[in-house]
Amino acid sequence: MPELPEVETTRRGIAPHLEGQRVSRVIVRERRLRWPIPEDLDVRLSGQRIVLVERRAKYLLINAEVGTLISHLGMSGNLRLVEAGSLAAKHEHVDIELESGLALRYTDPRRFGAMLWSLDPLNHELLARLGPEPLTELFDGDRLFKLSRGRSMAVKPFIMDNAVVVGVGNIYATEALFAAGIDPRRAAGGISRARYLRLAVEIKRILAAAIERGGTTLRDFIGGDGQPGYFQQELFVYGRAYEACKVCGSELREVKLGQRASVFCLKCQR
Repeated sequence: MPELPEVETTRRGIAPHLEGQRVSRVIVRERRLRWPIPEDLDVRLSGQRIVLVERRAKYLLINAEVGTLISHLGMSGNLRLVEAGSLAAKHEHVDIELESGLALRYTDPRRFGAMLWSLDPLNHELLARLGPEPLTELFDGDRLFKLSRGRSMAVKPFIMDNAVVVGVGNIYATEALFAAGIDPRRAAGGISRARYLRLAVEIKRILAAAIERGGTTLRDFIGGDGQPGYFQQELFVYGRAYEACKVCGSELREVKLGQRASVFCLKCQR
């Protein structure tokens, strides 16, 4: 599933080609995504100029003069730029054609993504209760420490909770916990303030590095420019169960936490 760095990479790739452009028409070939694409999306968006392309958590917000298209890439979706009118393949469900001659094409083999319309996107039910962005000053170790008090759940699903902080998905939670030396199985409420301060720093560092490298290419993710991400080459633990730890050489272990696989090092993480 595309995580925050992959979505931010997509935003950076498409924004320069969308912002300031007027939409000539919207072609919807398949409306049955996680939630049905609105029947009147073409009427609402066509003729409008795109003002700004933003991201909130893993949602892309394509802000028009009146209203916003909220897009989520789901499990296997991607947005990329193509020539308007170019032949669409089987899973290419939506084209947003621009007067520039380009089109923003949405592809989603599993159809678990979303394209919704809102006049007040930040108060939309999908976004209204989200926690702070991890790369802003609103997120830090003090927040993690305060929210974790009395929590018996494991620390990994705790930092993956979107009400705590958005966008720390499975890949980057696994890597940040390794970098901070914290065993992902530990109870969130039993971790000290000092260790949460370090964990917050590592979350920010790893997410920022992943964004700069275009995200992590896993299965079928590609960025908005059609290029893969390269952060996978720098993963220390994710996807490396039972291989040697790159730091101490011990065999990496794997457990299930919150229905997600979690790889860690018994020696480096405690």
